[in-house]
Amino acid sequence: MTGGQRNVSRNTPSPLAGEGRGGGYAGTAFDASPPTPSLPRKGGESHTESGRIGKLTEGVATVASAVAAVTSRLAAAGIPEPRREARLLAAAALGVTPSDIFTYPERPVDAASLARLDGFAARRADAREPVSRILGRREFWSLDFALSPDTLDPRPDSETLVEAALDHIRDRAAPLRVLDFGTGSGCLLLALLSELPNAVGTGIDLAVGAARQARANACALGLADRASFVVGDWGAPIAGRAAVILSNPPYIRRDAIAGLRAEVAAHDPRRALDGGTDGLDAYRMLAGEAARLLAPDGVAVFEVGDGQADAVVALMRNAGLRRLEARRDLAGVERGLVLAHDGGCAC
Repeated sequence: MTGGQRNVSRNTPSPLAGEGRGGGYAGTAFDASPPTPSLPRKGGESHTESGRIGKLTEGVATVASAVAAVTSRLAAAGIPEPRREARLLAAAALGVTPSDIFTYPERPVDAASLARLDGFAARRADAREPVSRILGRREFWSLDFALSPDTLDPRPDSETLVEAALDHIRDRAAPLRVLDFGTGSGCLLLALLSELPNAVGTGIDLAVGAARQARANACALGLADRASFVVGDWGAPIAGRAAVILSNPPYIRRDAIAGLRAEVAAHDPRRALDGGTDGLDAYRMLAGEAARLLAPDGVAVFEVGDGQADAVVALMRNAGLRRLEARRDLAGVERGLVLAHDGGCAC
């Protein structure tokens, strides 16, 4: 799942649109200023960690020995790829690039940087906070996305949706309209817009914080003039038709959330995960909205969980949408469900 909107209740929508060509919805424009970074920036002020500061790097004086100490701590906690993650955390704590960690292993490390690194290591090893959350950023579709507590941490598997949508668009230079239900960080919408130079798009999310973060990402990626973001419940604030509809809704069964990895269960917004008792609540809502808003020759691409494709296809069929294909992710799981109107064809 990628989006921040993960609540399937029918709340009264509160349209809040960003400026630009991406939808033309009236409302209060989001502040496009990016959120205050949670990391020290190179050459900037340091961020003071509020969490527990451990002593694992006490007495460590160089980049190499600091990375080695954090690697040992992460490995002892059972973290996969501990050395790679230790390098990323060290780069953030020192305010340098990851390549600097390789280039200057004997660089002295000051006490303040060690304290930051200890804090990062504790968050990763003890609280199981993902590195992307600690850094506040995630790469998706080779683009850099800032995260917030209101947004899901984008997964590489979700890039399958972008690939599938592009494969079903005949003319990528056409002035298409794109909708993204549960936009979260905006990764799906903005990744697709980056490949469609004349398209505009709107991301919808129930969480104001998620919509604001998506807007900030659009600005940072130079896509603000083609993307707008609306706060509302699924398609309620939207009128008109779209050539492409994207969604990565919540699809985890409610009783299965507690059994997810701590990196997910403890750090992703619950509304981004909770798909109801059978994991299909969001699709029941999306079926009618997609049928209403999808252009006659458009495509809808929805992420689904392992083993859910057939059940979701049945829900969509009842709304007048048919399956074009189920795109598999790198693990071979049916991840992206591509749909069109009965009798329709790809845009």
